[in-house]
Amino acid sequence: MSDNTDKLHNGLTYADAGVDIDAGELLVDAIKPLAKSTARPGSEPSLGGFGALFDLKAAGFNDPLIVTTTDGVGTKLKIAIETGRHDGVGVDLVAMCVNDLLAQGAEPLLFLDYYATGKLSVDDARRVVAGIAEGCRQAGCALVGGETAEMPGMYSDGDYDLAGFSLGAVERGHALPYLDRQHPGDLIIGVGSSGPHSNGYSLIRKVVEKSGLSWGDDAPFARDRSLAQALMEPTRIYVKSVLPLMKAGLVKAGAHITGGGLIENPPRCIAEGLEAAFDWDAWPMPHVFQWLAETGGISDHEMRRTFNCGVGFILIVSPENAEEVLAGLLEAGETAFVCGQLVAS
Repeated sequence: MSDNTDKLHNGLTYADAGVDIDAGELLVDAIKPLAKSTARPGSEPSLGGFGALFDLKAAGFNDPLIVTTTDGVGTKLKIAIETGRHDGVGVDLVAMCVNDLLAQGAEPLLFLDYYATGKLSVDDARRVVAGIAEGCRQAGCALVGGETAEMPGMYSDGDYDLAGFSLGAVERGHALPYLDRQHPGDLIIGVGSSGPHSNGYSLIRKVVEKSGLSWGDDAPFARDRSLAQALMEPTRIYVKSVLPLMKAGLVKAGAHITGGGLIENPPRCIAEGLEAAFDWDAWPMPHVFQWLAETGGISDHEMRRTFNCGVGFILIVSPENAEEVLAGLLEAGETAFVCGQLVAS
């Protein structure tokens, strides 16, 4: 055998560099049924192609505007990695994107994910993608593809990061907010959150460190749950409860309460010359936020500009529509309440 042949047979492989192509193929096979479970009119998810097609007419649109969003989960992933609780962060990833689409009045149609890690664990990744598929089912959108990147040297073994990309559509003339229809006296309806959602976790981890608790200890603010279980509660997805109210013309604007909390997000959907005047006593602060504030010595203003404080989404409505909107939200299983109004700025 020649020297050149020996070099060919004994040379480096991608696996020697830390990238396992076979594991990647196993993951694709494992998640194909998950993607298929998210099929919806206009799309038939089929992983493995170079791109995904969507038929807007089959989805029922006549003259649509396309709306796109992208987001991640943030340092909530650190808790998932440290505790092995990978099942819910996929829901978080979808929620952070599709709730933003909802704020524009758009219906979520497609979702794609990006999963990057130092060394691919097929089981961990499959659990993450199972959560993504669950989030897509809750939002009514199709998981049509994504990317798994194994990058040794970029991430430590066991670490991973997530990014999500969503596409939605809204009929021309129906995109929110309706800035020209807003007036002083319009009511702000708050829709309850499931906890901190996916924001403020760098501060949350600091508070946990200060408390001296470990992730496996009982949560001081939640019965029969560990601290990790309580803080890893997935972000609530509001599409199926809120979108019908928007399509019925009952909502003038909506805001997804993410980073920036109740201070920085509402102005993004409010007309110039108006501002949100919240009644901070209109709803009880959920126990998790009380514990964070007390344990961390966090001021009211810092809480309100960092966390959702129990309000994951707000709607701006005319006073005459408030009762119907509240009834619709409650019937859909949401916690909802009037929490303020628009005033002249």
